[in-house]
Amino acid sequence: MNQMIKNSQKANIKLDNTSQTGRLGTEELVPSRYALRIGEIDVLVVSDGVLPLPTEMLGHNAAPADRETWLGDMFLSKDACDWALNVVVVRSGAQTILIDAGLGLDPDLNLPKAGQLVRRLEAAGIDLGSVTDIVLTHMHMDHVGGLIVGGVKEQLRPDLRIHVAAAEVKFWEAPDFSRVHMPAGFPDALRAAAKRFAEEYHGNLRLFDEEYEVAPGVVVTRTGGHTPGHSIVRLTSGSDRLMFAGDAVFTVGFDHPDWHNGFEHDPEEAARVRVRLLKELAATGELLVATHMPFPSTGHVAVEGDAFRWVPIAWDY
Repeated sequence: MNQMIKNSQKANIKLDNTSQTGRLGTEELVPSRYALRIGEIDVLVVSDGVLPLPTEMLGHNAAPADRETWLGDMFLSKDACDWALNVVVVRSGAQTILIDAGLGLDPDLNLPKAGQLVRRLEAAGIDLGSVTDIVLTHMHMDHVGGLIVGGVKEQLRPDLRIHVAAAEVKFWEAPDFSRVHMPAGFPDALRAAAKRFAEEYHGNLRLFDEEYEVAPGVVVTRTGGHTPGHSIVRLTSGSDRLMFAGDAVFTVGFDHPDWHNGFEHDPEEAARVRVRLLKELAATGELLVATHMPFPSTGHVAVEGDAFRWVPIAWDY
């Protein structure tokens, strides 16, 4: 893991492999991984890319004028924007834990900017065979899809443990999409990805009901809301703490925690979970990382009137 951190800290800009035509070499110009430490726990936030999606999905229960005002204040297009897609690699003791697995590949959805996880792990010097555990916040395609890409399972350990809430696995046996607000094609793709994941990895699943300690200082807790088995992961070591909130928190959720995201299967419960977690984060001052916050998705939460405020960290170079 120390080598993982060293590699990640060199990831900013490296232009020593340029050709005479001025083209860049194999290093990415824009960083896609960010390393930090939570006490004795090593953490690496990795970008799986971005998802171009309609902005209506950021708050489909909000008045269109209110949504457009917020988008304008954030200098975002009123029609569509790129949602970040982040995963986390954690090293605690002898365990290397991947939290979520990115989008993978689904050419029918035309999402070419996402599904970058496998090559970015490789670029960070992380061998898939070194991963001892995977924690899934939930089984939406942009969290399990990287595991069903051809050739990935063959690189993973036969004794790999995949931790997911029992309620999540149960839900995807007959998923209810009656309250979501997604673009055409997404429900079918989500069903297919979850079904294939469950079939291919059923022997690796380690189910929990409400909470489970995956490794020293690494605890996964079911919240529900976004999906029935949606979970968060808390990292604690010494006085340092970090919460990976999965899809419980989106950028718009600080200003408007009551706005419903299009991927939420129980929007009202998801909003209650969001407010509870943001209050907790503001009270403790711990770090927050979330799947769809702009990379590197690392910062603090403050109370702002009746809502909240996102306070990004200064990058530590």
